[in-house]
Amino acid sequence: MTTLLNVRDLRAYYGQVQALHGLEFELREGSMTTLLGANGAGKTTTLRAICNMIRSTGSIEFEGNKLGSRTTENIVRLGIAHVPQGRGTFTTLTVEENLQLGAITRKDKAAIASDIERMYDHFPVLKQRYLQQAGTLSGGEQQMLAVARALMLRPRLMLLDEPSFGLAPLIVRDLFKILGKINREDKVTILVVEQNAQLALELADKAYVIETGRIVMSGTADEIANNEDVRKSYLGY
Repeated sequence: MTTLLNVRDLRAYYGQVQALHGLEFELREGSMTTLLGANGAGKTTTLRAICNMIRSTGSIEFEGNKLGSRTTENIVRLGIAHVPQGRGTFTTLTVEENLQLGAITRKDKAAIASDIERMYDHFPVLKQRYLQQAGTLSGGEQQMLAVARALMLRPRLMLLDEPSFGLAPLIVRDLFKILGKINREDKVTILVVEQNAQLALELADKAYVIETGRIVMSGTADEIANNEDVRKSYLGY
């Protein structure tokens, strides 16, 4: 697999406070990678830095394109979709209006309509709710809608920030099954930040562990899952 995203010496700042300290990692095309760490370790900051939503230095390249000088909107147009923590759906719009808004940069109406139906195949509950306002959906349904809306961009890379946050375990497992299917069948490369380390490691190819803004461990998902320190700190056994 070729390298899709290459991050070197990434440092990020909130005002005068440095949050990331020289992160280096890469994402292979078609892979699913998880970034693990405690609250405040820098996981969300890493995703924001990739999208140029905060001040950062270092090198971030997507398919050879340097992202540092690009606007967030331009980065999205390159094929990077970001699903932030808290879902971020447009609560007063219907399910279908949210999906249409996800394709706002596209002109191909027939293809957009086809992609909406494909989202309904991935998430059948959304088809049942297509005229319902997003704000009246359950938390799990809103998370599914947020993922589906991001997919309407036809992204090459999807960044997911705590997709399981606040959801019941059964819904979380269903959501991750769908993410695995999207990764395999639609060939979308996925970087997921996740507190549910056990589930993330079950589905991921590779994992990085971040502590206080530094990557302290990396390897295949199996290697990380079998590491004694990771088991004690993140897996609870």
